[in-house]
Amino acid sequence: MCVSTGAEMSSRVLTVPNVISLVRLALVPVFAWLIVVGADGWALLVLAVSGVSDWLDGVLARRLNQVTRLGQMLDPLADRLFIFVTLIGLAWREVVPLWLVVAIVARDVLLALTVPVLARLGYGTLNVSMVGKVATFALLYAFPLLLLAEVPGWLGAVAHVVGWAFTWWGVGLYWLAGLQYVAQVRRLVAGS
Repeated sequence: MCVSTGAEMSSRVLTVPNVISLVRLALVPVFAWLIVVGADGWALLVLAVSGVSDWLDGVLARRLNQVTRLGQMLDPLADRLFIFVTLIGLAWREVVPLWLVVAIVARDVLLALTVPVLARLGYGTLNVSMVGKVATFALLYAFPLLLLAEVPGWLGAVAHVVGWAFTWWGVGLYWLAGLQYVAQVRRLVAGS
């Protein structure tokens, strides 16, 4: 069963991967401001830095043996916040339709409803599945491409097609991972 109890992780707070995750979290409002004022180039740069730091904190946590409970919470939190803020910003700018926001937020609300059930059973959070990681990867690549699609010409046209391909794959996998998590919670409830 892929449930994190936290027993195998460090309780350290100040680690290199955690600092990277905190910087990533600090970039969320910066990105939000950049998207609102229409500074798309800078917004794309912040998204790129966020994407690289997302990969880097995970690699460093494993290589430096600095996997921590805090890091296990910060990393997905930063991912969700970037996805949410990017979605809201792109919807506000009318780059993506409102249904996309609803589809992604509804999945996260569904999973949030499982947290009290897991807590009542004495479990921590569910470990991120490979499908969940791929879904997040796809969405974190889709949104910068959809923003880049606003550029006129061939670059915007290519970014539009590739961005929507990543979006469709990302949403589908995001929901598949969500349903897998719900199935895990159901098995835990049935087994208790």
